[in-house]
Amino acid sequence: MYEVSLVYDAQAQLGEGPIWDSTDARLYWVDILASRIHICDPSNPTASSYIEVGPYVSSIIPRQSGGLVLTLQDGYYALNPESGELTLLAKAEGPELGNRMNDGKCDPAGRYLAGSMSLNDQAGNGKLYSLDVDHTVKTLVSEVNLSNGLAWTPDGTTLYFIDTPTRQVFAFDYDAATGSVSNRRVAITVPEAEGYPDGMTIDSEGMLWIAHWGGWQVTRWNPITGEMLLSVPVPAAQVTSCTFGGPELDELFITTARVGIDEKSLADQPHAGGVFRVKVGVTGLPVERFRG
Repeated sequence: MYEVSLVYDAQAQLGEGPIWDSTDARLYWVDILASRIHICDPSNPTASSYIEVGPYVSSIIPRQSGGLVLTLQDGYYALNPESGELTLLAKAEGPELGNRMNDGKCDPAGRYLAGSMSLNDQAGNGKLYSLDVDHTVKTLVSEVNLSNGLAWTPDGTTLYFIDTPTRQVFAFDYDAATGSVSNRRVAITVPEAEGYPDGMTIDSEGMLWIAHWGGWQVTRWNPITGEMLLSVPVPAAQVTSCTFGGPELDELFITTARVGIDEKSLADQPHAGGVFRVKVGVTGLPVERFRG
């Protein structure tokens, strides 16, 4: 029913964090383990390029004032894509915690939310942070196992958040004026047979699209009822994240990984670590830019 095509055979170790910038019609995404930011023009993927940055670059966002902002192992940085110059905006965590930052996105007011995870699988060691436009950092959620996908409802009043090992998507009431969360509840529980929920996006109808690590798929869910609405098979086991892009925001771009897959298994998924695309009959929402 859905025609999933390979956009870019990147062979990424840990492709993640795709975002579509309508200003330059480019797809940005990261390879966390290779410390690279990838820039892809889907109409001419052979012209794709990358920028090498610091360890564990895990998310990237356009900045309203120009350039990019991103998360590295310890916090938030600004990047001049022309010169490659990095500028620290704010640290979120110190090395003593043994963590690294992971997935991140901006809220409707231009704050940059990003979470952390343990580098040695220590349960409950992560947090979800918010970088405000004045570069102050506050903790929104503590005792997180592996902070992952983020999405806001089209009206900005609900935040959805994935803590991957729990197999759950949590919903919070979200106050865009203050950037505060409240009323935590479980919106979705992913069955064990479907893999682990990883990155996530939301469509213009308020339905969630979830990438499944170990699940060979992206799925669409109704977060109000907790019901899975459909599954789109992906020719890679480790599906990491997804985002809507293209001129009409009607193409779902999907990142994948090849880390931890042995050579024998890679024969069955030779394009693991690539970026894929599929039209699913709905549109997404424009990326929110960091306003700091």
